[in-house]
Amino acid sequence: MESLKFLTTPAFAVLGGLFVLATAAVSFVGWQRGGYKRETAILEILRFVIVAMVAVTLNQPEWLEEFRPEERPTLVVLADESGSMDTRDVLDPTNPAALPQTRTESIQPWLDPTTWQGLNERFDVVIEKFSSTQTDPKSATDVNQALESVLESHDNLRGVVFLSDGDWNDGEPPARAASQLRVKDTPVFVVATGSDTRLPDVELTRVDAPTFGVVNKTMRIPFTIDSALPRDVQATVTLTPSQGAPITQQVTIPARSQLQDALTWRPEQTGEFELTVNVPKQPEERVEENNQKTVPISIREEALKVLLVESYPRWEYRYLRNALERDPGVDVACLMFHPGLSKVGGGKGYIDAFPATLDQLSQYDVIFLGDVGISEGQLTAEQCRLIKGLVQSQASGLILMPGMHGGHLSLIGSELEELYPVQLDITQPGGWGARLPAQMELTETGRQSLLTKLEDSEEDNAQLWESLPGFQWYAPVLRAKAGTEILARHKSESNQFGRIPLLVTRTFGTGKILFMGSDGAWRWREGVEDKYHYRFWGQVARWMAYQRSMAQGESMRLFYSPDRPQSGDVVTLNANVMSLSGEPLQRGTVLVQVVAPSGKTESVRLTAQGDEWGLFTNNFTPEENGEYKLVLSCRENSSTLNTSLSVQGVVRERMGKPVRLDVLEEIAAITRGKMVKPSEIGGLVNELLDLPEPDPIVRRLRLWCHPLWASTIVGLLGVFWVGRKWTGTI
Repeated sequence: MESLKFLTTPAFAVLGGLFVLATAAVSFVGWQRGGYKRETAILEILRFVIVAMVAVTLNQPEWLEEFRPEERPTLVVLADESGSMDTRDVLDPTNPAALPQTRTESIQPWLDPTTWQGLNERFDVVIEKFSSTQTDPKSATDVNQALESVLESHDNLRGVVFLSDGDWNDGEPPARAASQLRVKDTPVFVVATGSDTRLPDVELTRVDAPTFGVVNKTMRIPFTIDSALPRDVQATVTLTPSQGAPITQQVTIPARSQLQDALTWRPEQTGEFELTVNVPKQPEERVEENNQKTVPISIREEALKVLLVESYPRWEYRYLRNALERDPGVDVACLMFHPGLSKVGGGKGYIDAFPATLDQLSQYDVIFLGDVGISEGQLTAEQCRLIKGLVQSQASGLILMPGMHGGHLSLIGSELEELYPVQLDITQPGGWGARLPAQMELTETGRQSLLTKLEDSEEDNAQLWESLPGFQWYAPVLRAKAGTEILARHKSESNQFGRIPLLVTRTFGTGKILFMGSDGAWRWREGVEDKYHYRFWGQVARWMAYQRSMAQGESMRLFYSPDRPQSGDVVTLNANVMSLSGEPLQRGTVLVQVVAPSGKTESVRLTAQGDEWGLFTNNFTPEENGEYKLVLSCRENSSTLNTSLSVQGVVRERMGKPVRLDVLEEIAAITRGKMVKPSEIGGLVNELLDLPEPDPIVRRLRLWCHPLWASTIVGLLGVFWVGRKWTGTI
């Protein structure tokens, strides 16, 4: 069907007509005055035609062509097949005592082609399924992509029957595709399946084990449990290593809340292990598939190299040195700057001078700085700069342990000032002392930290810290700096900033820093000998050196953060690389070949940071779950280093969650569709039969703005002007 249509108002059309009539009158008078000559008549007719075309243009004429598709419109039945559809929570209203159906089972009648036989004369019914474009499609639900794909794949789409629980967790918001369907006048009839309340469930959501551990050293395995039960639950959480005896722990899981706790495990042999954490199924629990998780871990021997720098042999230094020297996994070097001695150092285990080269200093995993500063016979500004570079670029740890002689204040203004996690009071260089001993009090962060875990259970650990022998001196701390973590505060003393922070940690560059604001840890030996004192400093040394110990070869070291990422997280790869001569490599071609669990390979080129420590870094984002193989290589020193990275999956498809009615209602509302229940098949079939015929496809040719139309008017104006010049009328 073809027609001509004007987009104008009646008043404007009348005005245009009057303008054309006036032009006709003027043209006739002009012809009459010209003596009724043929040339004059041609020019006046041309004038009239031009004015008439302009009048028509101002009324916006359009040539319309309507087409009706010869083929039948398409009706798409789109069914969700993601993991959450396996939830068994659909009750039979006629038999509530029967075993509930899964959400997938409840929509099976809608996927039977015979269900839609009554529509075959009017529609082409197409049944499709969707989930996500992820590597494992059932691991996520991308509703927006599914609806957009239907719209793009079917030219003559008349409607969509959408079967889902609405658990959208991937891709763009579904409202985006729903808006496109609304523009195309395509309604979506939503069939919501699933319970609108969460099933009774106890879910083990996270197990945050470290990537590696040390043989015969106790480690902490944090876990998180999410409960949807209406009551508190007493449960026994079990940790089962692939080799060794299971470990159990009694916990109380709060009603409709989360529990964060940790298991402790002491590996007795080296090797590759898998740790399986299990929460027992509760009697009323309906989903037991999410009560268990397994994570890999590597157990190794260790040999940490520690540098202990002090000025005076105070009690804290003496007992700390003993604790580290008696630890079989720690190699201790001591440097004593005693003002009363004729030379630096001492006997066995002492070094004569601070390491003079980068190569000598970079061998240390942890540095303890006691009551020392920048002065004659102690540290120099250059040595402070080297310590900063070691922490920043080589992931070494720095432990700051000030003393009453105030050497730490001389570090203000040096390169080490930036590393301090606290702000010091320069008016009180000797710190604060008291006749009666005071105690530290753990913060909430400190209660969860591995550094302060001296007893296995959180309750016993808190009681222990309250009963530990106190200290009689503490450093002049004003407050903790931004970006730090306070593990313990003074139990009674405070200032204008609050309670005095005494145990503070922070990350600087690739390394870690710990500030110990009292010198009374050696008193913890009272009545128990070395138990808590040795345990504390052993945990500190290993925590500080954790990054450096991830993967190390003769000329390269590779470490990454976070150490236990989830798929989709950005992982920072750091490498320290040495040249063939043994010096840190400042420029070169350093690559990490990343092999995903599926076998997909990606090469990540690490960028030199331009410092003197040979640090190269870059990022990559793991998209798959499982164990990645990392191969570090350097062209300049012809070396390779192999390690692995375990990536935990982000659990998007969680069974037992309630149906997302808000998402489904929004799709139906935007597209002018409707929400129906799974039992209402017959009613929906009748509604689909009553759908109006789709509007015809209209092709519009806008004559008033077409280039050819405009060119014709301009051309006629040119001819009119030339004609008048030729006849001598102008």
